[in-house]
Amino acid sequence: MTYRVCFVCTGNICRSPMAESVFRARVEEAGLAGAVEVDSAGTGGWHEGDAADPRTAAVLEEHGYASGHTARQFRASWFPALDLVIALDEGHLRALRALAPTPEDAAKVRLLRSYDPAADDLDVPDPYYGGRDGFEECLEMVEAASEGLLAAVSESMEERAA
Repeated sequence: MTYRVCFVCTGNICRSPMAESVFRARVEEAGLAGAVEVDSAGTGGWHEGDAADPRTAAVLEEHGYASGHTARQFRASWFPALDLVIALDEGHLRALRALAPTPEDAAKVRLLRSYDPAADDLDVPDPYYGGRDGFEECLEMVEAASEGLLAAVSESMEERAA
């Protein structure tokens, strides 16, 4: 049974595609590519159909990650098919939980940085209106949380199989 994770930010052109690319690489490195499906979306549809922000793509490529991406908006109807919905900040967390059709679906929504034991602030700041440094910082935060998220997903998959 495939385990499905969807990362969600505002417009699905900066933070969530970055998290999707990094986590997909971690999943592949762990040999779980066939067992874990990774995706991303935005809380809004302003950028639907667009590629990732060029700065996101550049930072990903420079660090060895794939960057092919098409933005889309998250839909409440997706909840039943997802195991985890990973929000990039508190605003996304609130919006997604409000969108969830059931309390069980709302419980699937978690903050990405909650999987980073060293994180002091659980929001990944939106780099869109800043310079390149913000995109590098975003990547560092995503990478730091991805290890803990992978461990949690692996543990959940083991529990499911037991």
